[in-house]
This record gives sequence, structure tokens and C-alpha cells, in this order.
Amino acid sequence: MFLLYQLTACVPQAIEPVLPEQTSSEEIAEPSYEPTPLPVRSAYSPGQLVDYVARSGDTLAGLASRFNTTIAEIHEANPIIPNDATTMPPGLPMRIPIYYQSLWGTPYQIIPDCQFVYGPAQVDFDPVKFVNDQPGWFKNYSAYAYGKNRKGGEVVQLLAENYSVSPRLLLAIIEYQTGGLSDPLPKVNVEEFPLGHKSYSHKGLYLQLSWAANYLNNGYYDWRLGKMKGFDLPDGRLERPDPWQNAATVGLHYYFARILDEEAYEKAITPDGYFKTYTDLFGNPWDDNLDFIPGSLHQPAMRLPFVGGKSWAYTGGPHTAWGDGSPFAAIDFAPPAVVGGCSQTNEIVVALADGIIARSEPAIAVLDLDGDGDERTGWNIFYLHLASADQVKAGTVVKSGDRLGRPSCEGGHATGTHIHIARKYNGEWIPADGPIPFDMEGWLAKDGRVPYQGTLIKYSRVVNACECSDAASQIQSEAP
Repeated sequence: MFLLYQLTACVPQAIEPVLPEQTSSEEIAEPSYEPTPLPVRSAYSPGQLVDYVARSGDTLAGLASRFNTTIAEIHEANPIIPNDATTMPPGLPMRIPIYYQSLWGTPYQIIPDCQFVYGPAQVDFDPVKFVNDQPGWFKNYSAYAYGKNRKGGEVVQLLAENYSVSPRLLLAIIEYQTGGLSDPLPKVNVEEFPLGHKSYSHKGLYLQLSWAANYLNNGYYDWRLGKMKGFDLPDGRLERPDPWQNAATVGLHYYFARILDEEAYEKAITPDGYFKTYTDLFGNPWDDNLDFIPGSLHQPAMRLPFVGGKSWAYTGGPHTAWGDGSPFAAIDFAPPAVVGGCSQTNEIVVALADGIIARSEPAIAVLDLDGDGDERTGWNIFYLHLASADQVKAGTVVKSGDRLGRPSCEGGHATGTHIHIARKYNGEWIPADGPIPFDMEGWLAKDGRVPYQGTLIKYSRVVNACECSDAASQIQSEAP
């Protein structure tokens, strides 16, 4: 029987017991800020079994990539794990065959994964109020963002919701890099490149912060899903994250390596860097002991996002949920007759399951399946490109198949009328293809060679994603 361990997920990864112990207390710097002592990694013999304690959200594919091994070898060393396992139970003790690779980065963990996503740990936090209570200039900052002018805290709230990242994560970046929460006057030009990303398509603090949220997500999910082997440091050296490292810390490493010089990067990832700023603002992030992704997670039953009996085109295979790059959590469908152009349609988009509309903004609706009306908890479906003129209102209780609105080109980039849908669980984007595939009426999403390609598969039937709306891309809903 696959045991569901009830240990906390936001406790830093335990030190692997076969490693040398610290020899003196002086080796542990800044004990008030550092959540774990740092183990010393050795050059392991090929296939040597090492200890690992599963963390919230771990999957066999991700672990196999991180330890440079295979899923089959992990199964052989851990026969308790069933072949159809999805997410590992937090706290599950495991033995993993490791194949050593050089250039590992620091094992020091900055923040836990549960403090990276826009999930349950953020439920009681109001970024607008928090920012307005600070003495810094950021509370008076304003930008035109997603259709209207927004003040500093509102900008952070918008980005947290759409990228599904913690507002605390973003606020600590603002403070660490610009002093925006503590300094009355800015010491950087907020209309240029205040976070250091020198791109004219991301000019000004709002777009800089949007890029940062996107890049943080890229690092977090690439490591989580086993798609990252390493990244370049500011001095050009390759760094491979420590196999025991957590996704939130890798996301921060990946971000800081992109925008800081070598000396600034090395400081940012220590207890005296970003972690100290975060702790000064919000307290020690490791004090919130929260399992936000349970073991053996499965998706509830869902239908296709259009009326039963109708056929739409599968126009977009797995691609980014919001922004660019990982995670590839979203897929697209277009109604008949309008594929390839931004034409109005009377075809309607429907609820994939029973729930309540937790958020409704121009072109966006979030369907909350656990009924609490909060997109930070439980299963949620993110809809994009709804025609805003008659889309569903926040707070509306719906049944599976109920009308939510009409597909359009509104909201974000679109070359044709369609609907974009993605899943979240407790704030974490769930990849469309993976251990928990996007499953609608038995149709399972599969990745293609590049984003937007891919298939939907149901037994021996295959539907190919294509903007061309050819016969091979048509899919019919059989839901009532």
C-alpha cells in the first residue's frame, strides 16, 4: 500500500545521512537566518543509493532528471511506489540511485515551494494593504497594466494572480533590488530597467516585474518537471542545481543569474541576500509548514469546454499558461467557421466541471472547483480570451456545461477566435502533459515537439493540434 505520509512540506530537505557531518558550529553562518546547515556533497559512485525525503509536488520524472537516473531505477529501489504514481507523498523516505555530475550549486535553500506559488500560504495576505502600509515609494508608483491604471500593490496583485506566483515573492524582489518598500524616494529609474533586465520590450517597472514573474516561473517549473539540467552563471560558468535543491530556490537562482553580476549573484543566494530581505519583510518563510501538493494527486472529472454534440478545432497543444515558456499547462480550442481570424461567434464556452467563478476580469475567468471561491486553493480552471461583453460574473455558481461566455481574441496575443484553458491546483500550474494529464471526457493531452503542437488521445483515437482547423484537428464533445 502506498502510504500517505503526513509530514510537513515546507520543512527544508533533510540532510542526506551518508554525507559528512559539520565539524564545528562555526561552519553554520547566520543561524538566525539560515534554515538548514549545509551538507557537503561528495563524488558518488555510479548508481550509489542516496537518501531523499519526498517533498510536496515531487514526481518520479522530476526526481529521475535531478539525480541523473531513470524512473525504472527509482522504482527498483523503492518497490512501495506503484507504477501509476503521480505526485509523491510529502515525507516519503526514498532511496534514489545517483549518477554524479560535476558543477553542482549550493544546497542552501532560500524559500520553500509553498511560498513561491499563489496558493494556500497566500490566502490571508493582502498585497495592496501591505504595500500601502510601507514607507517606501512603491505605494505611490502607478502603471497602465492590463487595461487600466494601477498603483503599486495592485500591480503586484495582478501579476500574482495571472502568473500564479506569490505576491510576497515579488514584493521581496522589489525591496531587494530597488528598496521600493523602505526608501521614500527611488534610487533607480523606474521608467527604465530597474530590475536589470535591459530589454526595450520590458521597459518600466511593471513590465520588468512581469518579466521577472515569468522568468521565475520558467526556472521553478523546469526544475520541478525535470526539464532543467543547468544554467549559465554571470561569469559564463555552468551551474547544475544540487539534486536535493527545491524548485523555489532554483527559480530564484535562475532569475538572479540572468540579471546580476557574479559578486551580486553570489550574495543574493546566501542567507544575507534575498532571504534576509524576505525575512525582514514577512518573517522566516520556513515557519509556514504547509503541504500544498498531496501525494497521489488526480484530476477530477472534466468535460470539453464547448457544448455537447458540437465539434471544435484543437488549435493549440500544450503551451504556456501565462507569459512565455514553462509551464506548458494550457491548451486551445476554436469554434467552427472562425478559425484563423478574429471574428465574432455565437458559439459558447462552457464550464468544465461544477464550481464557482472565483475571478472574472476582461477576457479572463477562473472556475474554482472546490466551491470556496478562492483560486489559491484546490482545483481551478483558468479561461482566457472570453469575449468581455457578456462573460460570466465573479461569484456565479455553475454546473458542468453551463455557459461562461463566447470565445474571442480579447486578452493577450491571439491570431484567431479561440479559448485558452489551463489547470491549477493550490496555486501550482499543472502541466497539460505529465503524471496528471489534462483529461476531458477521456481525451488526454500530449506534448508536441514544440509548444502549441501535440495531440489529444482517447484510446486509439488521435486529434492533432493545428491552427489550420483541418479534419485531423476536429474533436466532438460527447458530454450531455
